[in-house]
Amino acid sequence: METQNAAYEGDFHGEHAIWLKHGRYEAAVLPERGANLILFRDLENGFRYLREPEANEMEDFIANPGIYGIPVLFPPNRFDGGKFAWEGKVYELPVNETDRGNHLHGFMHQLPWAVDYIKGDEYESVVVLSQRVRDGHLYKQYFPFEFTISLRYTLSGEGLQQHVTVTNDGQERMPNLLAFHTAINAPFVPGSAASDYTFKMTIGQRWEMTERMLPTGQFQTLSEEEESMKAEGVSPYFASMDNHYTAVPQDGRNRMELTDQRTGDVLVYDVGTAYKYWMIWNNGAGGKFFCPEPQINLVNAPNISDLPAEEMGLLGLEPGERWEETSSFYAIKRTK
Repeated sequence: METQNAAYEGDFHGEHAIWLKHGRYEAAVLPERGANLILFRDLENGFRYLREPEANEMEDFIANPGIYGIPVLFPPNRFDGGKFAWEGKVYELPVNETDRGNHLHGFMHQLPWAVDYIKGDEYESVVVLSQRVRDGHLYKQYFPFEFTISLRYTLSGEGLQQHVTVTNDGQERMPNLLAFHTAINAPFVPGSAASDYTFKMTIGQRWEMTERMLPTGQFQTLSEEEESMKAEGVSPYFASMDNHYTAVPQDGRNRMELTDQRTGDVLVYDVGTAYKYWMIWNNGAGGKFFCPEPQINLVNAPNISDLPAEEMGLLGLEPGERWEETSSFYAIKRTK
């Protein structure tokens, strides 16, 4: 039953959805579509923070699930030839970016996830979803480890919180490779234009990439606009971006901050300091949405032998160990 504060099963354009409602906010997750948190809205103000498919865009969403909502990438981004080396072995994922000869983004954002828990009360509305990789799971043929990924989304008066946990349930050390391809609307305020928006991000250095979008091992000099990303902010569409950066927290926080200069409304996406890298993709500076993507590891990290694993974010989990991080979305109103 729908109440002001609630968590319940429902429908989103014909798809099974778990709806979270709390005060002025609502969110929805699609368990059968990769546990994608497909919308986050401020109903009081009419804000739609995430790029969500309209009814007539569902076919495109199903074909391209990585560019709506908050898709889970495991393993994230590109792997040369689909291969990744780990602990003296070479594993192989299918080449699904055929024009560049890479594997791209894994399959977690396309698979059905289990719904473990739903609860809504006066304090918060919560859903917990999981992916358990065991014998018979698609991942075992490519990524032969036993592990569990758990996603907990919490909606409250403070905004939206995401808690992710990766647990090694097997008997051997496993690589932990994770990112989120978060698609943010800019503009998210009704009546505003793309030109009203600036954003800031806690980036450090930009990696030079080959034509196949794999790191060369060198850094590029940041442009004037990229320097502004670290300070006063710049348009999310100042140029076409598909850029890879180190993450350098500021004041103990690792975040993206998007400001509507017309109204003073700000969306903060604080991803936590465990993510050592950012990807930024803006769909060719299309003026509708962009993707600030928190990522644990350097692109193609398992195949790079001349950089320290710690520097690349190439993390390993021992049997029984877990990795976790909490990210949050919250709103600020700034007076001009």
